[in-house]
Amino acid sequence: MKLSGIRAIITGGVSGLGLAVARRLRADGGRLALFDVNADQAPAAIGELGSEHAQFFVTDVSDEHNVSESITQAEAFLGGIDVLVNCAGILGAGRVLGKNGPMPLERFRTTVLVNLVGSFNVAKAAADRMQNNTANQDGERGVIINTASVAAWEGQIGQAAYSASKGGVVAMTLPMAREFTRFGIRVNTIAPGVFHTPMVDTMPQEIQQALSDSVPFPRRLGKPEEFAELCVQLIENAYFNGTSIRLDGAIRLEPK
Repeated sequence: MKLSGIRAIITGGVSGLGLAVARRLRADGGRLALFDVNADQAPAAIGELGSEHAQFFVTDVSDEHNVSESITQAEAFLGGIDVLVNCAGILGAGRVLGKNGPMPLERFRTTVLVNLVGSFNVAKAAADRMQNNTANQDGERGVIINTASVAAWEGQIGQAAYSASKGGVVAMTLPMAREFTRFGIRVNTIAPGVFHTPMVDTMPQEIQQALSDSVPFPRRLGKPEEFAELCVQLIENAYFNGTSIRLDGAIRLEPK
């Protein structure tokens, strides 16, 4: 799919990886709909991208009705939907058996609801609109990119909920891609390692340094721009389909 003039929805789009994707797609003339719950960060993002090219929609990805409304409004603004990049997510950290007893079930449920169910929720709503697009010469009508994590394979102590949610994202990639072949919609997932995002900024400097030192090569945190560049490759290269790609500097997470 050609990047020029792309019409894209990006969840978690006002900060971190999502905003980096928005900046990259905008640089090639893309029109953008940013879905996020963080309305306080939206004015800065839209101001940077330009209100004529990007709009913000307050969206809880785990709410089916809210997502349906946002998809309808986004499609009206964009004039159609070519691409969805799912970046919205939460950490949901905590031990199964912590100092204060077992993890409250609500914490596990919420993590899975946002990261896994939320990704599915937006993907199926966007695909429903993409199937009506005019196909290109490959028969392609849309591209969906989900975000998992290397924790899907190597979850650390305290990441049971997070790993389960991201593992689910990886697991649904191939069956969803197989189902959507008849519509000409491709589905892929990126599994980032340790990236420099607003979440990392809240950590003490020594923790950030330790995270950087844990990456084999290059020995640093991933840059959101590198995530965005991989999104571009997945959009442009039609032979990427049904796969989950690690973007991690060869890191393999230790137990803790």
